[in-house]
Amino acid sequence: MDNTLLQPVQGMSDVSGPEIALWQAVERKSREVLRLYGFTEVRTPLVEYAGVFQRSLGETTDVVQKEMYLFDDRGGRQLALRPEGTASVMRFVAAGGSELADARLYYIGPMFRCERPQAGRKRQFHQLGVEAIGPAAPAADAEAIALQQHLLDAWGLHGATFRLNTRGTPEDRVAVAAGLAAALQPHREQLCEDCRRRFAQNILRILDCKKELCGKIVDALPPVTEFMSAVSRQYLRDVAGLLEQMGVNFILDPRLVRGLDYYQHTVWEVRHAALGAQDALSGGGRYRVDIGATAVEGVGFAIGLERALMALQKQGGLAEAGPRCQVWLVAFGPAALAANLRLAQELRRQGIACGMDLTGRSMKSQVRQANRAGAPQAVIRGDQELQKDMVVLKNMADGSQQEVPAGGVVPVLQAKAATGGI
Repeated sequence: MDNTLLQPVQGMSDVSGPEIALWQAVERKSREVLRLYGFTEVRTPLVEYAGVFQRSLGETTDVVQKEMYLFDDRGGRQLALRPEGTASVMRFVAAGGSELADARLYYIGPMFRCERPQAGRKRQFHQLGVEAIGPAAPAADAEAIALQQHLLDAWGLHGATFRLNTRGTPEDRVAVAAGLAAALQPHREQLCEDCRRRFAQNILRILDCKKELCGKIVDALPPVTEFMSAVSRQYLRDVAGLLEQMGVNFILDPRLVRGLDYYQHTVWEVRHAALGAQDALSGGGRYRVDIGATAVEGVGFAIGLERALMALQKQGGLAEAGPRCQVWLVAFGPAALAANLRLAQELRRQGIACGMDLTGRSMKSQVRQANRAGAPQAVIRGDQELQKDMVVLKNMADGSQQEVPAGGVVPVLQAKAATGGI
């Protein structure tokens, strides 16, 4: 057998216990917070027509040019594994028409990009995304940023930095591109190869280059807002003012751009020092997405869950324990096993987590299982206990035992659970 078949595909990972408990805790806390803001969940397909992303993200973006997983189906239609969530949600909203004109939606799930795997960046990765559908409004943008801060606080992830900027209106883009081109032209030959290509294709992406020399050149440029209309500059001031009133800390960053073509007006990025040099945690912004003959406007953000969990673990937050067994059932003989199966179902329906051996192991082995499971209490039953219609309740911490009528063991354990005894 080829042992490579036992390994996940490069850049993709299995997630299991105890790590999966952290994922579940983040997802549970997120759903609790999102409910407070009136958001409901949507689950879109992992596979979409490639045009959903090519048209909305932009043909010149790195995601479309380099990173999408593309394939043809049997009918010759080009499909893609979704590289991000917003375009899929916008396709869903466009299909829903006026009923979803002011929808507040969120998604949690896997995305796929064919890029070089590195710490916190996988080819299959997971995002929590939020989309508030509606026309441009500074208050809506400020609320989305405050919601993101609320989520991070609920997870116990503190110390994140919010960086804020604007892409302006679509009408600003010609003036912004011309202004940047004029300012960059004297330095064009000093730019890296990628940025020389971006100069003609998508000049805004030069502002986001991580190469040191390009960064120095960009730092000397005038802020992009200088090339924008007064309306766009005022919109950014309004968002910033509302955030200050809401107590959300942020930094105005004139170098910040979001690389997807659908963004307009407010854009932001969240960074966290626990992630090291590659400190980007998430990003968001206001957008307008054209899907077929329909245009959908909204504001939203997406958080990479792998990166969020990495930051949480380094910071020591959200140290939630894995599945906890409260009671272990020990049986000697088939009749006791059948009785314990009935008891297990009753306990579980009462909200008490329990475990038991189902294969007829020895008493010694079953007690070891109880210890490994960390169960505070064990219920022991064999032929003798069956004849007496009793069970033995054992405290696993101190070894003390007591006989309890079989019909009364559930109330006893419920009382222990209510007082934190198990």
